[in-house]
Amino acid sequence: MMDVMREWTVSGVSFPAMTGLFVLCLIVMWLLDMLFARLGVYRYVWHPAMFKLSVFVCLFCFTAFMVYQ
Repeated sequence: MMDVMREWTVSGVSFPAMTGLFVLCLIVMWLLDMLFARLGVYRYVWHPAMFKLSVFVCLFCFTAFMVYQ
């Protein structure tokens, strides 16, 4: 089993590793949002804000489960 760092230290300040995953998922979601807007996916979605939130939650949970399995 792989040893996962539970905390990251940046300039003497400790952050949970989930903070880095959160920022990573925000960046990926921002890129997916631009792609979905360009492809016109939001025309077929009932509530775009709720769709964006659900995609972000799926991304974040997937990465967290992959790291902390």
